[in-house]
Amino acid sequence: MSEPKWQKSSYSGATNECVEVRTVDGVVELRESDDGEVIVRTTPGKFARFIQGVKAGEFDHHGDLNV
Repeated sequence: MSEPKWQKSSYSGATNECVEVRTVDGVVELRESDDGEVIVRTTPGKFARFIQGVKAGEFDHHGDLNV
């Protein structure tokens, strides 16, 4: 059986400067596309709450493009 494929955001276009995500054996994994050896693992529930925070703008100050 093959490993699930990594999914990257459509906002990344054709670049490799993005975060990729996949689910393996019920665990959500995240990695930087240009540094695939470092993988962060979390539960689906914690990931869902993180995504809710992103959508609510809780982390916008970390992504200031003017820095």
